[in-house]
Amino acid sequence: MAHSRTRRILVRRHDDGASRRAPDEVAVEEPLEIRLDGHVVTTTMRTPGDDHELGVGFTWAEGLLDGARLGGVRSCGLGLDARAAFNIVDVDTGGTAEPPTPRLTPTTAACGVCGVASVEDMLDRLRPLDRTVDVPVEVMLAVADRVRPAQELFSTTGGVHAACAFHPDGEPLVVREDIGRHNAVDKVVGRLHLDGRLPAADLGLFVSGRAGFEIVQKAWAAGFGTVVAVGAPTSLSVEVAHMAGITLAAFLRPGGINVYAGEPART
Repeated sequence: MAHSRTRRILVRRHDDGASRRAPDEVAVEEPLEIRLDGHVVTTTMRTPGDDHELGVGFTWAEGLLDGARLGGVRSCGLGLDARAAFNIVDVDTGGTAEPPTPRLTPTTAACGVCGVASVEDMLDRLRPLDRTVDVPVEVMLAVADRVRPAQELFSTTGGVHAACAFHPDGEPLVVREDIGRHNAVDKVVGRLHLDGRLPAADLGLFVSGRAGFEIVQKAWAAGFGTVVAVGAPTSLSVEVAHMAGITLAAFLRPGGINVYAGEPART
């Protein structure tokens, strides 16, 4: 049973002094419980779709799959509500992963690290990247335009973010959308892991929103050497990018971009 990613509602439009009733499409937001070998890890608010990738990407970014063998991912039922029939995913390692400590609070669509004990705990297990590919500024400037045709849900609703793993020449490899910036990144990382493409040292990561700490941390965990964001970075994301050896470019705009960490390739 596939979930719809949009829902049609009736709204009142006000344009140029006129008022009328008309249908509109909004992005669906529903909870997803992520489990590891049957143990609850967290519940996150997300846009349904690519849930297996989200589960794998999230557990990878949290370091829960370190040294574990990924056996598969399955969706599970939740009660009798048909709308929630597949709002649980269980990442299966056959017991080779350490049992997780569940988060005490849900993860919202806006926050990728809510409920984590400390930032230091997340960074202690990561080491600076090496041998990643460089991405020229000219590619950074063009990547948003190359990703936009694949942003079908955004085109319909205007209410979701996109993340994209792209080749150094700017060619998109994996594009995913979600109401949460971090969810979209987790879906991309999950797809790459399922395809045996991690670490992503030969790819860049594009995000359509701001580049907060959780975005750079997830990029670091996945091995991306370059992060390009449409929105602003934060002081912590810049600091973490320097620690990781990641080139962080943000405030992407027509003809311009700011580089906050690292040094992009020259052409």
